[in-house]
Amino acid sequence: MSANSAVTRTVDVDGTPFAYREIGLTEGVPLVFLHHFTAVLDDWDPAVVDGLAERHRVVLVDLRGVGSSGGTTPDSVEAMATDLAGFLRALGFGEVDLLGVSMGGMIAQVLAQQEPGLVRRMILAGTSPAGDAGPANALALLQNALQQAAAEGKHPKHVLFFSPTARSQEAADAFLARLNERTEDRDAEVTNETIGAQATALAKWEQSSPEGLTTVRQPVLVVNGDNDVMTPTISSFNLAKYLPNAQLSIYPDAGHGALFQHHALFVEQALEFLSA
Repeated sequence: MSANSAVTRTVDVDGTPFAYREIGLTEGVPLVFLHHFTAVLDDWDPAVVDGLAERHRVVLVDLRGVGSSGGTTPDSVEAMATDLAGFLRALGFGEVDLLGVSMGGMIAQVLAQQEPGLVRRMILAGTSPAGDAGPANALALLQNALQQAAAEGKHPKHVLFFSPTARSQEAADAFLARLNERTEDRDAEVTNETIGAQATALAKWEQSSPEGLTTVRQPVLVVNGDNDVMTPTISSFNLAKYLPNAQLSIYPDAGHGALFQHHALFVEQALEFLSA
């Protein structure tokens, strides 16, 4: 199965169906993808998914209330992490690697603190530690991006995920084209209710404390672009500083979607990190 052909399945998590897809190997430690604010299964770059699936069992998931999953989206990152733990156990996973982007990276941080035995390694991209400024204004950033993109005839991700340079905008075009390659069994769009709950969760995250990160002993790869307007790049430096066993990779001429813009380099680094 590839990212564009993987079947969408559901698993019961405490009475609620969670939608997910599996790609790649059928054995080994699963690599679970946790997506960003407003995202669903089809927002994952096939180049990243398929690149990592060449050597790993990749699992994409919509948590509670997101996309094709049932239930109501909780309004805290901690509750989302609890849902994630339930999903992992529902699939029988005793240990996983995590790839969390933006809000997904926050969920991964919490799970590593709540359930350290479940997490082997983590890759945290375009995300911040609790207490860092930035994510609380997510709705305002999204609204401004919608207006700017409409005025320029672009997609909001041109504005939010990529630098305004010509090279980065060309990478945005290529990324968006890859997202549209899947034509069947596409995921449901995120609802306004979910967007509101996620925005509240991000605001609460900014008011929380990062102290628990000092207890996270798992190896962590922290990734970002050098010009992230969604989660300021300095947050990645702060995150790596808090974590006892972290390495940091900052990609040039890139923003919040650095791992999608520099997908070949990201996949190479991620595979090396996961197999170290």
